[in-house]
Amino acid sequence: MKVNHGANLYDLSSQYGFSKEDFMDFSSNINPFGSSKLAKKYVVNNIDKVSVYPDPEYIELKTSISNYCNCSIDNILLGSGATELISSFIETINPKKSLLLSPAYSEYEKELSKIGCNITKYFSKKECDFNIDVDTLIETINKDNYELIVICNPSNPTGFTFTKNEVEKILNSTNSFVMVDETYIEFTNMSIYSSTSLVDKYKNLFVIRGTSKFFSTPGIRLGYGLISNNKIKYEMNSNLDLWNINIFASMMGEVMFNDSEFIESTYSLMTKERDYLINELSKFADLKIYNSQGNFILCEIKSKSLTAKEVREKLIPERIIIRDCVSFDGLDEYFFRVCILKPEENKLLVENLKKIFK
Repeated sequence: MKVNHGANLYDLSSQYGFSKEDFMDFSSNINPFGSSKLAKKYVVNNIDKVSVYPDPEYIELKTSISNYCNCSIDNILLGSGATELISSFIETINPKKSLLLSPAYSEYEKELSKIGCNITKYFSKKECDFNIDVDTLIETINKDNYELIVICNPSNPTGFTFTKNEVEKILNSTNSFVMVDETYIEFTNMSIYSSTSLVDKYKNLFVIRGTSKFFSTPGIRLGYGLISNNKIKYEMNSNLDLWNINIFASMMGEVMFNDSEFIESTYSLMTKERDYLINELSKFADLKIYNSQGNFILCEIKSKSLTAKEVREKLIPERIIIRDCVSFDGLDEYFFRVCILKPEENKLLVENLKKIFK
């Protein structure tokens, strides 16, 4: 079974006769400004380390992550991408009942289904602009005694984000394990929204991060999880492969988490372009634009003049790809998502949408 995570550029380039590089892929939520130059230079200058085994303890990499996330080095788990850690955590705690905040990334449900977990979906509603009231959520959790709460923060595709204080309120008010996927957290003001500094304090919190999106490094397959529960941490560590992070991924991480100039510049550029797109798209009478803290924006065709699939198909000949959101539970055929690309590409998207929604 194929899982829909966005556009398949190989299929589209074959179908339309464009090269993959010709497409402006607004369905891909990877930072378009590229990865840390310092990290890439470090790898190039140390290319001969291809003949060396990585440190099995990954001390330098974990030190870099520890400083970046403001948590103990002892509470860091490394994975070959975030999905490996999602799978490992769910398999380890083996919940019988879970509450999945939806719409959401499909892998959560897939991994929960593998262990036969009873899944309840807690849908954010468009009538509330997809915002979630934390007190109502806590009431729901405690009413049915869910063993695991799964939160994507910021939420993909809605862009809603709990603050760190709200996550802490959930931790203090329930007996559930809380898994917070912070894949897109670097696109927010992390001092307000990130939960990594809570890990050392709360044994029922597991925070997951990847480096594919903000750091623009999907090719190195580097993810990490933060947890202070020693029993779960030990069991997860026992099931992870020795040297599961390759030497170049380790080297990239050692440098890029400390590259403050790259981090600050990327955040500034992406925030500016997100504000531009939200402002411009909000001018369309046919569209409802939902506020987002991520590097993507959820749009609804409120006029029902076209479906999202029809809009997508009209844009492909212009080498523009958007994400039709019908595959997300709770969203109908009139929702689409656009990610933030470079300024000239964002302007082209707006201009081409103007031609469609005259």
